[in-house]
Amino acid sequence: MDFGLDKIALIGAVALVVIGPEKLPRVARTVGALFGKAQRYVADVKAEVNRSIELEELKKMKTQFQDAARNVEETVRSEVNSATAAFDNEWSSVTSGLNSSSTDGSGSSYEALPSPPPAYQHPKKNWRLKRGATPQWYKQRNGVRTKALSGAARVARFRPQGLRG
Repeated sequence: MDFGLDKIALIGAVALVVIGPEKLPRVARTVGALFGKAQRYVADVKAEVNRSIELEELKKMKTQFQDAARNVEETVRSEVNSATAAFDNEWSSVTSGLNSSSTDGSGSSYEALPSPPPAYQHPKKNWRLKRGATPQWYKQRNGVRTKALSGAARVARFRPQGLRG
């Protein structure tokens, strides 16, 4: 439906004649409210359709990523298996050469390793009791507080001489 300016003017003139000038503003408000509701409904439907389309696209992307991850996992697994097999072959060839060439009458083919050094032990000092580097006499001379006073003790200490008692 294509409404031009001339068609809207014709509809307005007919509505003015049929409805009358007293009821026309109220009818126009009602028609405007209904038109706004219709526009909101159409916008909601469009948004829902767009969401469903985006959801389908996301599902497709998810399956593509899962397939790619599965392919990567399979290639990594095959490479690890081939590397493990190659290592086992090399290890068996190296260990079989050692066992066959260096067996003397004692039956051991290697020398014993030296014992590891002893593990580090903390000196077990109580670091929470560590004192500051500033001497106590310096703190007392310069008025550095070393003990916390309660509120009542602070008030009593700084109360003027005439009010103590």
